[in-house]
Amino acid sequence: MSFYTIEPATARLNRSELAVPGSQPQMFEKAAKSDVDVIFLDLEDAVAPDDKEQARKNIIEGLNDIDWGNKSMSIRINGLDTHYMYRDVVDIVEQAGERLDLIMIPKVGTASDVYAIDMLVTQIEDAKGYKKRIGFEHIIETALGMQNVHEIASASKRNESLHFGVADYAASTRARTTVIGGVNPDYSVLTDPADDGSRDVHWGDMWHYALARMVVAARANGLRPVDGPFGDFSDPDGYVAAAKRAAVLGCEGKWAIHPSQIALANEVMSPSAAEVEKANRILEAMAQAAAEGKGAVSLDGRLIDYASIRQAEVLVEKAKQIAGN
Repeated sequence: MSFYTIEPATARLNRSELAVPGSQPQMFEKAAKSDVDVIFLDLEDAVAPDDKEQARKNIIEGLNDIDWGNKSMSIRINGLDTHYMYRDVVDIVEQAGERLDLIMIPKVGTASDVYAIDMLVTQIEDAKGYKKRIGFEHIIETALGMQNVHEIASASKRNESLHFGVADYAASTRARTTVIGGVNPDYSVLTDPADDGSRDVHWGDMWHYALARMVVAARANGLRPVDGPFGDFSDPDGYVAAAKRAAVLGCEGKWAIHPSQIALANEVMSPSAAEVEKANRILEAMAQAAAEGKGAVSLDGRLIDYASIRQAEVLVEKAKQIAGN
């Protein structure tokens, strides 16, 4: 390991993250009773300009009056390039900050964007005498944000997670797609002709590079990488496939833009019973090896070593988080 120590962000379950428009308070109670890990009450894309002010009031009332249980609560503020943003932060943090765990910052482009919000939130918390510090979630959804993702990830001690905002990212990079989080048949590989002249088409994942790059920046700074939305909520199989690709790359959560996607995200992003059982066996085998003065040991015909311990510990710790939720 490097001599440089990576400080992990605040530990919290983030398998599923539900988007709830602040302009639709009738949805708040249902969201509070769901099995989602994190809820973000939205002031940005899901709220029309004429509804922004009322949405703020709805969120303040909802945070203060509704029993959200042990869910982590977040708000998605408007962008720094709008005149809505400062009132989003000031009004909600001042009037409901004690129930707020996170602030989601959209379209983060530079580390300076993070600094600006950090300064504002710090002043409010200090003035109000809050004991708890609010964490930051950053949506990487522009070419500028992806270019500066490593600087953004290390820009504040409040940082907890990076999220891939696929729709706005596609628009920013002028990608040839109009779907949200799905695949494109043009992003494919054509095999060489077989003996009979036929050729197979293998679709690829056009978001692989962007998501993988974000995951590296997140993990290198102790943050949680979270995959963003999958727009077609009538396609659970497509959602699960996208979530599995993200999980394989290292993401530990995915957005749900519809309540039907919550259970899917929780299942995909939770270690299976078999995985947890194997992880515990690895830890037991390595403990025995250590007692015998060995640095590696064979289990089920495969070599395991100290790197295996770290992988197993992550799975076991996640299982404990879920069990205690």
